[in-house]
Amino acid sequence: MEDIRKIVEECNLKHIAVIMDGNRRWAKERNFPSMVGHKKGVDALKTTMRACDDYGIKYLTVYAFSTENWNRKPEEVKFLMDLLAQTLKNELKEMNENNVVISFIGDLTKLSPNLQKILNNAVETTKNNTGVNLQIAFNYGSRDELVHAVKSIVSEGIKDITEETISNHLYTKNIPDPDLLIRTGGEMRVSNYLLWQIAYSEFIVIPEFWPEFDKDKLAECVIEYKNRNRRFGK
Repeated sequence: MEDIRKIVEECNLKHIAVIMDGNRRWAKERNFPSMVGHKKGVDALKTTMRACDDYGIKYLTVYAFSTENWNRKPEEVKFLMDLLAQTLKNELKEMNENNVVISFIGDLTKLSPNLQKILNNAVETTKNNTGVNLQIAFNYGSRDELVHAVKSIVSEGIKDITEETISNHLYTKNIPDPDLLIRTGGEMRVSNYLLWQIAYSEFIVIPEFWPEFDKDKLAECVIEYKNRNRRFGK
């Protein structure tokens, strides 16, 4: 396989966003409960995060729980909340040692106080690290984000509103927009994810479910990205 790190440097590929789709379908195909698929999804995320570090990709943003996911069965919602809490408790020490910076985007005020405390601890613990920036979209919806941004702008009394004004009031204000959006599971939609930020991102949709995503799949996506001609409307 080609030298992926060299490709990343040559293409100036800084930020990859991922819609981690297909955990439940992966489990269903194997006659497993959906919870097994979600756990395998965590393993795929860990693998992808390490691959980003190896390849020199600075930012990884993943769609973990959307504002629409509250409509799932209560037991599945609870499981996903508990899975995030447990994963952070189990993995935080290792991620911190590996220099990962953890942050969250979304309306975290809707989460339980205990979960908010766990998330805030992860952010605080890793904030001075300099490795891969792992940004987890949790209770995130892009339309909700834009409404939040508009309300913030209005409350600050800003009259001269530019694209930069809006960008600076989004949850993602501190990081560059994604260069590449990857969606697993074969679905051809963006699902209310980073609608403002992906205006000129390259899209790659792969048929494999998220639990099947690994370092080699990421490398294939990087090679595909290299072969794209990003014109930005020019």
